[in-house]
Amino acid sequence: MQKIKSTRLLIQLILFLLLAVSPAAAAEKTQSLQLTLPPMFYAVPGVEMSIYFDNIVLTETPKKYRFEVDCEIGTVDQNRWTVTPTDSNVGQYSLSVKVTDADGANLGTANTVLQVSKPDAGASRDTCRLLIIGDSLTNATTYSNEIARLLSTPDNPKWQMLGTHKPKSAAAGVAHEGYGGWTWQRFVSQYEPKPDRTNRKRSSPFVYLGKDGKPGLDLPRYFKEECNDQKPDYVIIMLGINDCFSAKQDAIDEKIDGMFTQADILIKALQTAAPQAEVGICLTTPGNSRQEAFYANYKDRYSRWGGKKIQHRLVQRQIEKFKGRENENLFIIPTELNLDIVDGYPVNNGVHPNKVGYQQIGASIYAWLKYRMEQ
Repeated sequence: MQKIKSTRLLIQLILFLLLAVSPAAAAEKTQSLQLTLPPMFYAVPGVEMSIYFDNIVLTETPKKYRFEVDCEIGTVDQNRWTVTPTDSNVGQYSLSVKVTDADGANLGTANTVLQVSKPDAGASRDTCRLLIIGDSLTNATTYSNEIARLLSTPDNPKWQMLGTHKPKSAAAGVAHEGYGGWTWQRFVSQYEPKPDRTNRKRSSPFVYLGKDGKPGLDLPRYFKEECNDQKPDYVIIMLGINDCFSAKQDAIDEKIDGMFTQADILIKALQTAAPQAEVGICLTTPGNSRQEAFYANYKDRYSRWGGKKIQHRLVQRQIEKFKGRENENLFIIPTELNLDIVDGYPVNNGVHPNKVGYQQIGASIYAWLKYRMEQ
């Protein structure tokens, strides 16, 4: 009897080892990594652009994996693929990322297209008008300042930023609608009869009392009263993480579904009031790589790994929802790729970058703008 049991144990061990190296097991491991790239990303000559590997996979241990990038231009560093295009690089390039384990086994491949726009794209236009909508990352104003700086370099059109919010840190001409802690829903419905101009006791700039005495979205009135009746050419929206950050791990998609309901309302209202505007949805940026940074902000309430799972799923759902909708003037801005989650963050903040990180976000948005101005 003991010999039979030993034989069975040996057989089970052999089967376990075979399954561990089987394609099915590798596929399961690949699925858990959830390698995710947007359909396209953008660059401009003279401006550095990168794909940070930790930002495109779902793992707590990215250093255990090897990343191989196949692209005609750019170079691979330890933690990223990077390129600073030249004028001769203008054009489209296919790019693929393959992830392998330490033994070289292929754990997954994803593909995207890099679009390098002409350095003088949009230079012949009279004025480029922007409306930027967002949460605390926008409220910081640093990436808006970087967009303004880049648009002020040679070979660009004149620019104007629409918006009522002009913090002290805003550079000349910089304005936006960005408020700490805000969500899609707040922009759709927040009305405060006695505002004190704090982020929590503030009405949405797009919500007004109607003739019936009830608050409601009124984008035409916003553009008329707050923007001198001028409409944006481009609307840039960086929202989502506040809608979903508190989601339980088994209810992330439910939170995202509710967020999209509110997003659809705001986007429809914007497009009705400014039908020529192109709306760019920024893919949610990853948080700080350091768990201690999350602990400094949230103690034991939220972890870096829990936040990463929410952010990664949110990016996947944003890509699913908004890809292929260019004919509706809806676009994806891949702001999650070009953000250094080590050197682009302070050591004590889980979700708000430092100046380096914010400038990388600004560069990603600028590169998208140049692509659209080229069309």
